[in-house]
Amino acid sequence: MPDIFLVLFFVSILPILLAVAGGYFRVSELGKFDNHRPREQQAVLTGAGARVVAAQKNAWEALIFFAAVTLIAVASPVDLDKLSAPAYLFLASRVVHPIMYAADLAALRSIVFAVGWFACIYIFLIAYSAYGS
Repeated sequence: MPDIFLVLFFVSILPILLAVAGGYFRVSELGKFDNHRPREQQAVLTGAGARVVAAQKNAWEALIFFAAVTLIAVASPVDLDKLSAPAYLFLASRVVHPIMYAADLAALRSIVFAVGWFACIYIFLIAYSAYGS
């Protein structure tokens, strides 16, 4: 199995793990986990809890982008094994991103986000260029 598929799998788990972390902050900050109105409860979180919720939303968005470039790569004639390094770089950036988010390290978070974004662009460009070969 190409590594890019493994990365896609692990990246798809990250938003769910962040939802669990958000649940922890909902209980610790607000005293309970309100499963009847979870979005309303998330909206009143502050500090690290609010940042974890924001990181979860960003993780869903990043998953969509990575899934799209993975689909483009699969549809192209590129050797998917050539995409392992940028795929793992994307995964690393997505693991570090919510840590920087929760720690309120905005500049580092933005740099890590950019690294992941450029890894996706690189995958797209390699897949696109494979059509010309």
